[in-house]
Amino acid sequence: MKTLLPTSTAGSLPKPSWLAEPETLWSPWKLEGEELTEGKQDALRLTLDDQDRAGIDIVSDGEQTRQHFVTTFIEHLSGVDFENRQTIKIRNRYDASVPSVVGAVTREKPVFVEDARFLRTLTKKPIKWALPGPMTMIDTLYDGYYKSREKLAWEFAGILNKEARELEAAGVDIIQFDEPAFNVFFEEVNDWGIAALEKAAEGLKCETAVHICYGYGIKANIDWKNALGAEWRQYEEIFPKLQSSSLDIISLECQNSRVPMDLIELVRGKKVMVGAIDVATHTIETPEKVADVLRKALRFAEADKLYPSTNCGMAPLPRHVASGKLRALSAGAAIVREELTR
Repeated sequence: MKTLLPTSTAGSLPKPSWLAEPETLWSPWKLEGEELTEGKQDALRLTLDDQDRAGIDIVSDGEQTRQHFVTTFIEHLSGVDFENRQTIKIRNRYDASVPSVVGAVTREKPVFVEDARFLRTLTKKPIKWALPGPMTMIDTLYDGYYKSREKLAWEFAGILNKEARELEAAGVDIIQFDEPAFNVFFEEVNDWGIAALEKAAEGLKCETAVHICYGYGIKANIDWKNALGAEWRQYEEIFPKLQSSSLDIISLECQNSRVPMDLIELVRGKKVMVGAIDVATHTIETPEKVADVLRKALRFAEADKLYPSTNCGMAPLPRHVASGKLRALSAGAAIVREELTR
């Protein structure tokens, strides 16, 4: 029987301290060679166990085998030079030293498929796997070759589609494309961003999701959010076109955010991944607080289309905080599930 209000995480979960530096984005690995390969698999087992114990319904790899949700995928592509770095502004918010596109981008071999296959052997639950979306990929690079954001995005879309098809064949049930850039570059999103995303998802029989958040709980993102005023209406710019797109699930940030809930109405008919856990605070939500967000969302989405989730990834949080938040998410969803089936 299909679970009502199935819970999941939006992306990353904290890595164990023996694998990488805790509470740090882009943390270097503490192991190498075969020890690193084994360590990553151990971390996958641990993160799955954490999700199982918390009662999460749709599990993920917690991004245990990657340093960063975008750059680890790019590292495996030809045409990108990681030595020749340039400083650019990411999502118009903060400066970062990024690799350069120096030639035609190609994927020589699968990136995450072996990890997904391994995770599939460990669980019978549905698996969700996150990939960076084309627009967010181009926003994390200096392009000295194509000299066109749109052209590079279409190249990445084709590459992502190959990876996504192989992940599906490895047993992944939901493929999620992370597109935080969709909350910033509205004209490009509507001109070609959604079309490029549809290309990345082309031909997939598994469910597809697009995750659009306001970012990790790092200072640059928090400062930006504080500057957005009393209402965050960015979704209003892109939801109408996403509603008519081929993507199955739309993810949005709701807990402790100033996103007006009625914006969910703009994607009526789609499944909605509602962020009911704030990743920018160490405070663990009460189940009732999670339930309250879900009840509000249910005014604008059918119960069988609501997927309770986290606002964003939790890699920068302490492990005990992330585990507590996962338990709160499950408990909050259970409260509302019981109310709906009473």
